[in-house]
Amino acid sequence: MISLPHSLLLEVDGVVQMEKKTRSEFIREAMKLYLLERKKKQIRERMQEGYIEMARLNLTLANEALPAENEADRLAREMITESE
Repeated sequence: MISLPHSLLLEVDGVVQMEKKTRSEFIREAMKLYLLERKKKQIRERMQEGYIEMARLNLTLANEALPAENEADRLAREMITESE
């Protein structure tokens, strides 16, 4: 047995009557929707964690590559200056 506040039960009964369903059908659908939304939320959270981790990795790689990029820029400027 499930206990619900009276106001919620009245709202459910209104929807059930409008949609010509039983309370059981409504509760089944509501539970399925809840579980689906819960799964989607978990997936979004895992994706967000993955994006944050990728951002950390990208920042690390960028910081590691910065000295090499700076050296390449310096060498390119030297070569341009020497050829003038």
